[in-house]
Amino acid sequence: MQEQNKIINHNIIFSIANLIEGTVLHRPSKVIKSPYVADVLIEENNIKTEVISHSPSLGCCGLAEKDAVVLLSKLPIKTEQKCTYRICLSIFRDPQHPDCESIVGIYPKFAEQLAENALKNGLLSSLKNPKNYRRETVIKIENKVDSRFDFSGTDENNVPFIMEIKNVPIANYEETPYIKPSKKKVILPDYSSRDFNSKVAYFPEGYRKKNTDTVSPRALKHIKELTIIKTDSSTPIRTILCFIIQRGDVERFQISTLDPEYRDAVKTAKDCGVEIIAMLVKWHRNGNAEFISDDLPISF
Repeated sequence: MQEQNKIINHNIIFSIANLIEGTVLHRPSKVIKSPYVADVLIEENNIKTEVISHSPSLGCCGLAEKDAVVLLSKLPIKTEQKCTYRICLSIFRDPQHPDCESIVGIYPKFAEQLAENALKNGLLSSLKNPKNYRRETVIKIENKVDSRFDFSGTDENNVPFIMEIKNVPIANYEETPYIKPSKKKVILPDYSSRDFNSKVAYFPEGYRKKNTDTVSPRALKHIKELTIIKTDSSTPIRTILCFIIQRGDVERFQISTLDPEYRDAVKTAKDCGVEIIAMLVKWHRNGNAEFISDDLPISF
């Protein structure tokens, strides 16, 4: 993948070169049965070709499933390599708003890079001008904490901080659980009177065996451990949970009511002093990611 980190203007915090539009035909691929691999139909020079693509976000609640229109980047050719492309972005089109589309970042690793570039460019209002920072810090406290967090460093006031990043690609006009496509026709509510950009983004969302299961045990572990670090520290320390919303068609963010255990853990964390940030990024078809804000309203 060709990733260009050269900033075109202050708010363009990431750019992907040479994106190619395609349509997902199968996931898993007919050739490689891994759920992380998809067959995608692309067209170059008026020639249609079926390519094998890495789908790191799995189906992403329909954004990378069969018939989804996606934007791919070509992978460097390596020996024994099976995938020649990677699905990076999804083009969301709403039948109730046929003239509108939203480009959604569905490659989870982009969230960390977007956060770092916002940090470097002084765009995070609560973490401007850090003295230093580093990626992927392992923190262990016997019988309490054992995790790798995305960032750690020292802020401009010499207070140490730990920041964990969570990717948020899912949004709707109202929070609804994802229903896998089936032969039965699903009747959608009428949202035609709603503004296309008035959606709520929410986290976590995804498959679970039982409705009582937590969606992401890893995310739950991280927020509980950030709370422990904050409350148990004998010296001042900032613990930050930053949600990166990779789509521009939302007006607020919500901790998902579909996972009450995670929601309660985030509420507890906030009450204990863990900082919660919702950063909004708007992707464009040319591969540019634009920082919009880091103060999106949050519902708990």
